[in-house]
Amino acid sequence: MNTISKEVCPGRRRRRKHNAEFKAQVVAACRPGGVSIAAVAMAHGVNANLARRWVLSAERGDMGQPATCESAVVPSFMPLRLPSAEPAPADIRIELRRGSTTINVCWPGAAAAECAAWMRELLR
Repeated sequence: MNTISKEVCPGRRRRRKHNAEFKAQVVAACRPGGVSIAAVAMAHGVNANLARRWVLSAERGDMGQPATCESAVVPSFMPLRLPSAEPAPADIRIELRRGSTTINVCWPGAAAAECAAWMRELLR
């Protein structure tokens, strides 16, 4: 005995399928700068996430094509040359002012960690 009816209940929501022309219309409305994709989606009666997906698909050029593993581009490793680290500054110069008193401190750059510890203790 089959308990599942083949009729769709009138109150039950079904997944909608939008044709390519409608998708292109929504994407075209989202293109101008300063336009809210959420507002365009709401005006067309679709979810903002769906409209954003259509815009991204249109930018990639795969609008209307289902996403498959074969068509997905697999990122590859690309080595980058990073600029060499700059040497530590010769000196760390700090000027402290409190009221009419000014103190100038010159600390060797190689001892930056010790300078930071000294400043933490001083500012307690």
